[in-house]
Amino acid sequence: MRILAVTNMYPSAAFPGQGVFVHEQVKGLRSIGLDVRVLFADRRRDGPMAYHRLNREVPSTVAEFEPDAIHVMYGGVMAEQIARRQHFRPVVVTFHGSDLLGENLSGWARRIISRYGVYCSRSAARAAEGVVIVARHLAGALTGEVTAQKVRVIPCGIDLERFKPMDPPACKQRLGWSPQSFHVLFASSNGDPVKRPWLAEAAVAQMSRSGRPPELHYLSSIPNEQVPVWLNASDALLLTSMHEGSPTVVKEALACGLPVVSVDVGDVAERIEGIEGCHLASPEPAELAGKLCLVRVRKKRLDCGTRLEELSIVSVAQKLKRFYEEITCQHRATRFLTPSDRSGMPAVSPANLN
Repeated sequence: MRILAVTNMYPSAAFPGQGVFVHEQVKGLRSIGLDVRVLFADRRRDGPMAYHRLNREVPSTVAEFEPDAIHVMYGGVMAEQIARRQHFRPVVVTFHGSDLLGENLSGWARRIISRYGVYCSRSAARAAEGVVIVARHLAGALTGEVTAQKVRVIPCGIDLERFKPMDPPACKQRLGWSPQSFHVLFASSNGDPVKRPWLAEAAVAQMSRSGRPPELHYLSSIPNEQVPVWLNASDALLLTSMHEGSPTVVKEALACGLPVVSVDVGDVAERIEGIEGCHLASPEPAELAGKLCLVRVRKKRLDCGTRLEELSIVSVAQKLKRFYEEITCQHRATRFLTPSDRSGMPAVSPANLN
């Protein structure tokens, strides 16, 4: 099976941490035998012209590569542009969070752009033959837009060969971190207001000074191959985001045995449910600090590796492959359904998703 993957985020020499989850998904698909061609619209480097070029590149690549399906691996303008054009191939669009929820904490200019992106995402969802959301709660943003039959909840997978427990003292030494400190990892330092870095900083500042002194580290612009070292060197992962889809760093932390302290956002509650040593907290510095102190007192890594097997890049790739097979089989029949045929299908909601 041949898949044309179109994305506006992918690791590069200038931005090694950009779109790593897309790269890992492509790697997973290739590992189970799919032939995947990647078209990368480098929006950060080329600006809006990156999308303009897709108008030529996608049709020419479809003609040359002859994919069975086109998978657009992020929503927004790019997704609408591809989903609404007739390529005579079924289109799948994956939505990750901000492409459906917007960026409501950004400045006014960014909010306007973000709202247009959300509008385009919903339009793309209507036009696409298949829709993937990475967490169940994102279905609410599609209510009334698509039928449940064409939506699947498939989180991005992680490479369990790389993200696994390592020796924490050795990892601390490798990074030059003090073995006497309690190291809290925060997965953003680029000023993104949705991540609320000020809340993370305030929480660490309010931690009790009894015991090991806390240090806050920002996981940013780190090559992906080094991320497992950072996770294993840390003593806790702290997540304070206003909204998320299915944060990959949480799954990677769990795979490395790193305790997670988070606000109730995205699918984090589902991921850490029942895992001793992980905690949810309200978005208040004092409560987050209190949960971090519980982790510091416990002094233990997690033991939850078996729970993550369904989130391996191979397992996720198998789910995507089954979805590709479904939509390619249904593509011809679906193209000829009338609006009245479609109106009888149940609307998308968390209760009726597969």
